[in-house]
Amino acid sequence: MSERTDAAILLRFIYQAMRNAGLPAEKVLMGAGVGLNRLDMNQRTPSAAQVAFWHSAEEVSKDPHIGLHLGEHLPLYRGQVLEYLFLSSSTFGEGLKRVLAYQRLISDMLQAQLIIQDDECYLANMLNDATFRHTAECILVAVLRFFRFVSEGQFQPLMVYFTHIEGANAEEYERVYGCPVVLGADEIRLYFKPEVLNTRIWQAEPELLRFHEQLAHEKLQELARFDLVAEVRRAIGESLESGNTSLETVAKRLSVAPRRLRSQLTEAGTSFNQVLADYRCRLAKRLLAQTSESIEQIVYLTGFSEPSTFYRAFKRWTNLTPIEYRRKKQS
Repeated sequence: MSERTDAAILLRFIYQAMRNAGLPAEKVLMGAGVGLNRLDMNQRTPSAAQVAFWHSAEEVSKDPHIGLHLGEHLPLYRGQVLEYLFLSSSTFGEGLKRVLAYQRLISDMLQAQLIIQDDECYLANMLNDATFRHTAECILVAVLRFFRFVSEGQFQPLMVYFTHIEGANAEEYERVYGCPVVLGADEIRLYFKPEVLNTRIWQAEPELLRFHEQLAHEKLQELARFDLVAEVRRAIGESLESGNTSLETVAKRLSVAPRRLRSQLTEAGTSFNQVLADYRCRLAKRLLAQTSESIEQIVYLTGFSEPSTFYRAFKRWTNLTPIEYRRKKQS
């Protein structure tokens, strides 16, 4: 899979949580290198950026358990396709199974599976990465609140397992989650009574279920197209310096027929030449603005055979020459 990403709504939710908690949200985002303009964008963000965010949040708040505590201030998850999909189902269990099929719409890091064994019932492998301790503790608070909301308070957690070893004390976990917590487990789990799966959802609108499933499916397809473009960009980056970056060479790297790749990119609303130009443009801008590499070296690094070709392309992209752009950005 390409780089893991999170839906834009997560950043907006966490921003609101910081404001609700009285934290200087702008200072935290600045410390993580996240511009406020990201809040108004619908682009997904790299999951890896969460490490910098939580480090900044911990530094600013002086709270070693900031994920757990910030989770208490998250807004209730409302107004999104997964909520509509859940509430269109006739029972909690049906809604849960449908939502799990589309959980990637929230984050690539969510990989939960519903396990029912005898009298045990739990969500397994919810977010199996100890690197993201604060994310796991924060998201779980939001999950519990949402489950209680759609079940009219019938959902109650029995036990929570986390993979990280160090965390809050047992009393603090029980206060927030309402159940015991086990640290150092093999995977993140959320145990609950199986009877809750049969809980009726009184707001259920079966006639809207097909519409909501179609909407969720379309959004999942959008992510698949996003993945394809990301994979093409990665392959372009790997082959750029060779001077042989063509549709055929990239298709070979991705083990797909050139005609098929061209068709897939068309379905994604773009083309190979457009992705290649965008990659070259971004790389050239970054090298000019942030390094002292010579123009000749940048021509080579961006995969152009001649400086004149690079100059014409850059002028077309920015309406500036490379030298003018560098002078403007580095002044």
